[in-house]
Amino acid sequence: MKFKVSIGKKPQHDGMVSCVGWTVGDDLFSCGDEGSILKWNTKTGDTAAITKLPDGVYPADMAWFPSNVGGRQSASELFVLGTTDGKFHLVSKNGRFEKSVEAHNGAVIAIKWSKNGNSLVTAGEDGQVKIWSRSGMLRSTLAQVVALGTPVYSVAWGPDSEQILYACGKQIIIKPLSPSAKPTQWKGHDGLIMKLDWSSVNNLIVSGAEDRKYKVWDSYGRLLFASHPHHYPIMSVSWSPNGQMFAVGAFNTLRLCDKSGWCYSLDKPNTGSIYSLDWSRDSTLVAGGCGNGHVIFAGVVNQTIEWKHLVVTLQEEKVLLVEDVVNNTKDQLEFRDRVVKMSLGWDHLVVTTSSQCLIYSTSNWNTPLIFDLKGLTTSAILLARKLFLIVDSVQGLSVYSYEGRLICSPKYSGIRTDSLNVNNIAVSSDTLVLVDSRDSRAYHVFDINTGRELTDKPLYHSQELLTVALDQYGHTNERCLGFTDKNNDLFLIQIRHSNPLSKLKKLGGMVTTLMWHDTTNMLSALQDGRFTVWYYPRAVYIDTELLPQSKVYKDAGEFGKNPQIVSFLGHHCTLRRSDGSLVSTAVSPYPTILQNYVSKTSWDDAVRLCRFVKDGALWASLAAMATAAKELNTAEIAYAAINETEKVEYISYIKDISNKAARNAEMSLFCKQTGEAEGTLLQGGLVYRAIRLNIDLFRWNRALELAVKHKTHVDTVLAFRQKYLQDFGLEESDNLFTQYSKEIAVDWTTIQNKINMELENERGK
Repeated sequence: MKFKVSIGKKPQHDGMVSCVGWTVGDDLFSCGDEGSILKWNTKTGDTAAITKLPDGVYPADMAWFPSNVGGRQSASELFVLGTTDGKFHLVSKNGRFEKSVEAHNGAVIAIKWSKNGNSLVTAGEDGQVKIWSRSGMLRSTLAQVVALGTPVYSVAWGPDSEQILYACGKQIIIKPLSPSAKPTQWKGHDGLIMKLDWSSVNNLIVSGAEDRKYKVWDSYGRLLFASHPHHYPIMSVSWSPNGQMFAVGAFNTLRLCDKSGWCYSLDKPNTGSIYSLDWSRDSTLVAGGCGNGHVIFAGVVNQTIEWKHLVVTLQEEKVLLVEDVVNNTKDQLEFRDRVVKMSLGWDHLVVTTSSQCLIYSTSNWNTPLIFDLKGLTTSAILLARKLFLIVDSVQGLSVYSYEGRLICSPKYSGIRTDSLNVNNIAVSSDTLVLVDSRDSRAYHVFDINTGRELTDKPLYHSQELLTVALDQYGHTNERCLGFTDKNNDLFLIQIRHSNPLSKLKKLGGMVTTLMWHDTTNMLSALQDGRFTVWYYPRAVYIDTELLPQSKVYKDAGEFGKNPQIVSFLGHHCTLRRSDGSLVSTAVSPYPTILQNYVSKTSWDDAVRLCRFVKDGALWASLAAMATAAKELNTAEIAYAAINETEKVEYISYIKDISNKAARNAEMSLFCKQTGEAEGTLLQGGLVYRAIRLNIDLFRWNRALELAVKHKTHVDTVLAFRQKYLQDFGLEESDNLFTQYSKEIAVDWTTIQNKINMELENERGK
């Protein structure tokens, strides 16, 4: 990936270009020290003068109103301009000054709209940070720098529009809007901090300073990346709207960097210092205001995506090159508009341009399916086996089939699509999961066929969610969601269960990245410095003791610091190191073969495979799969292979039970699914077994409740309760049992006869 840079033959401004800003479409506005505001059209290449500032007034910063916030389409044609006379001006798209407001003593150095468009923040030469309403009314003075005469050079809103990030001297400060909340402050650089930006998508902060470095931070002030010193001070930084990359500007320098900090490309244009950078809404173009009067445009090209034997490269803004490395063939795909986003997988290539979506089959690159898009700002495309999801930061979410048919457009109250990305969205062929935009502890679960939420309220986790991922195979009702939270703990949940939170299980801690396998339900992750693969993570619902036995791991030292899993295909997992290089590691092919045998119920072949490989993790996986499928013979063989003697004996006991419902209930009990076991027994008419199940588990109140409800074996429950109390030397303290003990006599002979009769009847069923 790199920038394709273009600069005009001669500068259109007579002085330094201090600020630039993109509109919703392809128009860019720039303002120079000579006071003129110019409009640039990237399609036609035309430049037009819009208006001019009064003499002696110089621009410092500009910000366009967030596009289509809350349906206020007309408001997106408004921008705010901060000037050196201490004022900010609300200016319409045609150059008319709607309002001018006295804001600071000294220049208004930085100004930004909130993400929701309800407020704007200004930072001044006087060291103050102020919050204003959309109409220009002062709401509060958020900060007053203690050291007089210390200007605030840069300011940014937090992703939730409830926090302000600003730089003062060498310090970076995060100040919540709540008056009682304490700010977070840390030393960011060894020199004066000139610019910083906070991404609403990945929640990361980038800063640049006079110490000639740029740095990437998380929202807690922890340093994630620090660049080597450049030749000149860093004058500008800016996140792309999709949160995948950022641009860095300095004297005759323009860098394109990944979100983790490493550099994709370095350009040395003859521009002087680049004082301002702004990305187009679709993250394909960045514009910069230069010290020599030029406005620089840089388009992102040479993006490459891979899937199996195919490599797709964006050669030009309207040209894709598809390479088949196995057959050594190349196909060139041309488009009428510039490519905004592309995704490859599941035998399909999905491409969105500024006006269309094109769906290619990997077996035919000549005749794609094409349909028009309403939105112009595709921020992400997520592919699943049978469908794909398009995320548009303005229009919302849309799920399509690979035939181009719109399946649904999921929504929930308060959704902010500009904050959605591949980390907080997960999609499969039947389920969609979204992390809530307002509270990242909550997540919404949608049925894709209907577009409706499966629960009345969102599901809540105790900590903020960082990454979510859905498995792609298996029955719909067994769909599993894996996610990591703020503590880097990895959890698994059966998301479509009637009570999903009861199916929440922790798989491990210190997990930084995860990904499901493409053709099976294996799960890979980086855990505490080790690359870990769970052959069958659903074992946590069947037999928790099998979970550690059914995973393998290797040391992740060769992958460097903070690697990220990029793909998990076939027998290889690809990881990206912190320096941007890709490293591949092999994964055993046998778990894939085993799961294919199990999906076809070829249990004999599965056993032969495990006997051939002689791998304990494979045997443990087979034991869990066979137990889940209630395949007792195979489960007995697999447990015997891993020396689980007591479980082999219990399975042998279960096999001797003649009644199918009782046998299934015992298997559910073996998997510690007590509620399911009780339900199976009651549904099969085995009331006594259900009562005895609760007695054996010392769930006395539930046992008595069932006995009273079904009007049978009340005396049995009372008898076992009395025996239990006598054995432990206790007295009855439950009023309900005391009441029934007075009303019903306990006769062990009668009770034993009733039990024998129940067992005889059970054998006859």
